Amino acid sequence: MSAVGKSRIAAFCVLIALLPALGGCGASAERESKQQSRAAELVAQADAAPTPRLDWTPCAQPASSRYQCAVAAVPLDYAQPHGATIPLAVLRQPAGDPAGRIGTLFTAAGGPGGSGFDQAALGELFPGEVSRRFDVIIFDQRGVGRSSQVRCFPDSEAQQRFWANSPQPPGNAEQERAAERGSRELAAGCAAHSAALLPHLTTVDAARDIDLLRRAVGEAKLTYAGASYASYLGEVYGALFGDRVRALQLAAMIDPDAYTNNTGAAVADTAIGTEEVFAEFVRLCTQAGQPTCAFAGEDARARDRALLDRLRQGPVEVGRGETAVQVRYDEVVQAQAMLLYDSRQGWSALAGLLAELERGADGNPGVVREVLAAEPFSLNFLDSFTAITCADSNFPERPDQWPELAREFSGNAPTYAAFWLYLRQPCASWSAPQGGYRQRYTGPWTLRSEVPALLFNNRFDPVTPLAFAKRAQQELGNARLVVVDGYGHQPAGDCTRRLRERYLIDLALPDPAASCTADRAPFGG
Repeated sequence: MSAVGKSRIAAFCVLIALLPALGGCGASAERESKQQSRAAELVAQADAAPTPRLDWTPCAQPASSRYQCAVAAVPLDYAQPHGATIPLAVLRQPAGDPAGRIGTLFTAAGGPGGSGFDQAALGELFPGEVSRRFDVIIFDQRGVGRSSQVRCFPDSEAQQRFWANSPQPPGNAEQERAAERGSRELAAGCAAHSAALLPHLTTVDAARDIDLLRRAVGEAKLTYAGASYASYLGEVYGALFGDRVRALQLAAMIDPDAYTNNTGAAVADTAIGTEEVFAEFVRLCTQAGQPTCAFAGEDARARDRALLDRLRQGPVEVGRGETAVQVRYDEVVQAQAMLLYDSRQGWSALAGLLAELERGADGNPGVVREVLAAEPFSLNFLDSFTAITCADSNFPERPDQWPELAREFSGNAPTYAAFWLYLRQPCASWSAPQGGYRQRYTGPWTLRSEVPALLFNNRFDPVTPLAFAKRAQQELGNARLVVVDGYGHQPAGDCTRRLRERYLIDLALPDPAASCTADRAPFGG
């Protein structure tokens, strides 16, 4: 990257870092005092809200029939704790060993925009000793799914049309112009169809909802486990309600300060992390060889770049005749980024996709269709992701700057910078409440709990790189980080499970030098 390019990125990152603090200069004592006062006000507003009543009944959905469900009434606006309420859909998995039950473990879905109910439908939450010793509660965050889903369109048909015609990331100048128009349209649609809800979708609001749920089930202190975006939710809760934390186990870490106060830098670092993990994908694919990795061969990285360059010129057709399928640039970039999340199955699927694309007319269109049909996000997720992200992050109100920013960020992340950046473009046109989101919390992130937090992060995570976890540990202060020598977005394996169980059950922290190794390497290594 040129020196001019680096200076532009630096200027952009400094600009968005300064947006929430234009009235001050640096982290002065006066500013810190104001932050502490503001945090106390946010907590006091939650404390003034009535404790919701939870009437547990068997969940109605067949996929969730093993669980109990309830609806909590929580304030729409915590500044008016006795005012209008919204329903919060809550799900409970009772402890498998009632006699040995310790209490309630709270958790949340990632995203933001993931549904806790959808996550629970996939199978038992925290299987093993944790689920035997704790009731586990998960919920749909406000603005998500069964908890007042964000609406940005008049009907589902309009929603489908919009997202079907919104390639992310754009691959040429015409698509960049279309992306800007689409980002403005989405922001306006959310404001038109969810006007009352949008001002109250910050993660601070979700953290205060959790504190009300803690009170509702009679827990004096919160035991919480969350990964990815849910790690940020835990960080916010810990910063505001640290004296009410029993245990905070977080994974796939978000750097809370960058996420909130320097979002552009966080996006740039995410993209660099994705590039680094893709490089590992290529290295391990080459090492595994054919047929274990379908894309193995001479200089796989250069072949992937050539394939992407070809896709930028127009769709690539795989197969022949009526069964052939045309594949776009944006579909492949998105598939790469999302399949890197899952090193066990996703990496093999990605290798198969790239191999068939490279073969073109001689490729197998069935393989391509199967991989691309596995949509990573529902359309409702995308609406919720946009609304919650825009409430929490800070971007200049210039959607026309996105092409230039994407090109500058691409100096260090040529494939993925535009993908991660353009997901946030609607935030530049977002209809924020008058005076801004006054409930946004911008730090400090110090965790003042009796027991330190336990953090896990894979060494090669494509969306929350290890650097985020190291910064989060520093910002929380009272935290222990375990690095997992593994790949993908969710730390897993027996070592991680054992350390998590001992922490959540016994409040026992691993040795400061402790680390874990994933049970299984990609491509069966």
